[in-house]
Amino acid sequence: MTAPHGFSVSRYAPERGTLAKLAARDSVLRRLDWPILLSALALSGIGSLLVWSATRGRTELNQGDPYYFLFRHVLNTGIGLALMIGTIWLGHRTLRGAVPILYGLSIVLILAVLTPLGATINGAHAWIVVGGGFSLQPSEFVKITIILIMAMLLAAKVDAGDQLHPDHRTVAKALALAALPMGIVMLMPDLGSVMVMIVIVLGVLLASGASNRWVLGLIGAGVLGAVLVTALGMLDEYQINRFAAFANPDLDPAGVGYNTNQARIAIGSGGLLGAGLFKGSQTTGQFVPEQQTDFVFTVAGEELGFVGAGLILVLLGVILWRSCRIARETTELYGTIVAAGIIAWFAFQSFENIGMTLGIMPVAGLPLPFVSYGGSSMFAVWVAIGLLQSIRVQRPMTA
Repeated sequence: MTAPHGFSVSRYAPERGTLAKLAARDSVLRRLDWPILLSALALSGIGSLLVWSATRGRTELNQGDPYYFLFRHVLNTGIGLALMIGTIWLGHRTLRGAVPILYGLSIVLILAVLTPLGATINGAHAWIVVGGGFSLQPSEFVKITIILIMAMLLAAKVDAGDQLHPDHRTVAKALALAALPMGIVMLMPDLGSVMVMIVIVLGVLLASGASNRWVLGLIGAGVLGAVLVTALGMLDEYQINRFAAFANPDLDPAGVGYNTNQARIAIGSGGLLGAGLFKGSQTTGQFVPEQQTDFVFTVAGEELGFVGAGLILVLLGVILWRSCRIARETTELYGTIVAAGIIAWFAFQSFENIGMTLGIMPVAGLPLPFVSYGGSSMFAVWVAIGLLQSIRVQRPMTA
């Protein structure tokens, strides 16, 4: 049969078949959690504008190219999306078998930071410089491997139907495996990343159904550890000063309290609608340090105002809400634990980052997920999104 104008109908049948497969109820595209994906993309897009605004006039940082950080932030987002797609394609269940290898690799990478390969950036010896202006922060990927290794152990016997909850021996093994990389990261010292990892471990334990005694014991051990770390002088002076400035913002406004005070001025000056993109006086005047990374939220507060800053909070809230739904609806404990660990990670890190700009949390040097400039952080959060999407895609279809 020949269609009008001499075109064959059969020639277009494969294309219609492909479209039909993509539109099918059980297709990967239909089963993706689009609110999570679109919210993460929106945050990365907003982050690109904020990073650009914060760095376009910083000739000492951008090597004379006002688009330097903008291009790299977009590139990092693109690489992150590719990692997300790869994670979905492999699937969290396939990755489950490779978790011991990933865990071992992450240990090797963070140990490498303590060798001459490591570099100190912003006071933390937590980086590996790979050349070409790029650097790697292995502790960002450790967050993922801690979630995966603990989920693999805690869910093994439960998903196999041998137990209703993880036994004490299994919980002890999981905590020991989490403690090893956390201890190494503490030696750097990267206190902010350790804080996130502790919250991740708590979230994982709560989701696993482990005895509450383990959760209470871990909280108690954390308090005792903080006291010992301080008493033994394991913290650097700049870290101690950050906590002192948090406890008393007026302690040294021109010194240790400078970052927080300038951040609050920037956010407060934005008002309801902000001064407008590229028009913030605090940002253009370069009064707030590290505005493209740790203090990127101050750019949103000053230039986009309460509405723009509120939009960032709403988008983060959507990601957390949909992630909770994925954790609740999955039929395997492994998926629930992985999702819960990611939720704990995103929630605490977002709260800490935004909180330190408002003066309600100590400065800890943590990026705002999807928004702050930084390749390692961007890659890690998009891999986490890939894990969440995989858990949703691979769950059984309901009638």
